[in-house]
Amino acid sequence: MTGPDTPLPRVLRLLWQPDAEPRRSRGLTREAIVAAAVELADTDGLAALSMARLAERLGCGTMSLYRHVANKDELVKFMLATAPGPPPSAPDGADWRAALTNWAHELSSVYHRHPWILPTASAGLPADPGQLAWLDAGLATLCGTALTEREKLSAVIAVLIFTRGSAALAVESRDVDDREYPALLRRLVTQERFPALSAAIDAGALDQPDDGPMTEFRSGLDQLLDGIAARAG
Repeated sequence: MTGPDTPLPRVLRLLWQPDAEPRRSRGLTREAIVAAAVELADTDGLAALSMARLAERLGCGTMSLYRHVANKDELVKFMLATAPGPPPSAPDGADWRAALTNWAHELSSVYHRHPWILPTASAGLPADPGQLAWLDAGLATLCGTALTEREKLSAVIAVLIFTRGSAALAVESRDVDDREYPALLRRLVTQERFPALSAAIDAGALDQPDDGPMTEFRSGLDQLLDGIAARAG
């Protein structure tokens, strides 16, 4: 249970109230530690990130890191708040659909630049100012519509989940031959057992387009936005 008098977790207190605790620095800052951790995770994955390896990268002792971050879990929360960067502004003159499309494409770019965010961000609801800034920007794209506040939130969450899932599939299939999976399914799937899936395979729906997963992303996003438009008025 949380209430107005419940103390914030340390990581949130530091993110929302940067001066809540005095900094103890010996040539290091939390910002530098987090930036190095993001670079390491981008290159080698989050599983390769350890406090010892991070200290080696920064040229300091491991214990020096603990003056700024309590542990790896806390470090990852700082990384999630920092790595995406500021959310995009709506293009000049853009209507809600163009603005939300731009927001989704920029979010997709974040996931592709920092793929370690995908499994990490899905582990819980965001409460840090960095991720909430993106949610706020997504909601702002729908301000001029007839949607209720709850409908706006549902719409943005739907776009976020679709964007995250599309990026995850693209990242996971980077090293896979795009022709292998459809070819395998053509051997396994029969019209009698899976009629709808068989029709999709026969029509080439699972074959990768020439420009890769982004075609599928744009098509799926357009269909999702069509549904939002039907309610947005």
